Amino acid sequence: MRTQKKQKLHQLRRWRIRSKVAGTAERPRMAVCFTNAHIYVQFIDDAAGKTLACTSTRAKTAPDRAKLAANVSGAKVVGKLAAEMAKAQGITSVVFDRGGERYHWSEGKDGKPVLGKVAALAEAAREAGLKF
Repeated sequence: MRTQKKQKLHQLRRWRIRSKVAGTAERPRMAVCFTNAHIYVQFIDDAAGKTLACTSTRAKTAPDRAKLAANVSGAKVVGKLAAEMAKAQGITSVVFDRGGERYHWSEGKDGKPVLGKVAALAEAAREAGLKF
């Protein structure tokens, strides 16, 4: 498939998700963006049009940020860090916006599920206390 076609399909997925997902002050939207090198997470109040909190693999508060990347292990760290940052702002419940990425897992060699980046980030945030 051509690169332009993939980009167009990704953009259509994003728009379809955003038409259904909106955040408020009580329950903001947790928007996730993956680039080839980094992961970004924002907590957005769409009613007021404000970003309440944000973090990424590039954030100065991220532990050992030189080794963080846009992979499953980096997603787990950023998910935990995002949940801690949200709790510091008084956010306990969020609406998850995966940004058009696949929320998936597959079966590993030993039969146990292996999480993808988006699923790993979401699970780490849930374990740290955020409600989706």
